[in-house]
Amino acid sequence: MISAVAEKYAIHPQTLRLYEREGLLKPSRSDGNTRLYTEEDLERLEVILELTRELGVNLAGVEIILNMREKMAAMQAQIEQFIAQLNVELAKNLRPPEPEPRTGLMRVARPVATPLAPAKPRGGRKSPG
Repeated sequence: MISAVAEKYAIHPQTLRLYEREGLLKPSRSDGNTRLYTEEDLERLEVILELTRELGVNLAGVEIILNMREKMAAMQAQIEQFIAQLNVELAKNLRPPEPEPRTGLMRVARPVATPLAPAKPRGGRKSPG
């Protein structure tokens, strides 16, 4: 209820009504038209109070920031959904390599050709010996 929320956050009930008029908060209503704040409403109120009290943001700025946060959260959800779909597709298309058939024989490397010995000099002087 508005009085409990106002007391908990040390703000005037009129401030909560202003936030509602500005579209920053949207509490649900009971059958008797009493405002009922959910946990999400309270988390949003905490963000509003941090922006206004600690950072000095005006209500127009708060509205822009909250809208951007909502868009970013939606984009994050889309990215996570895309990654999940991509992982499913990759899992379908990637198969582990098939092992080579095992036989009793081992593969042997071919012998490497040895280099030719250097040629002896022809017709050169013979050393005395």
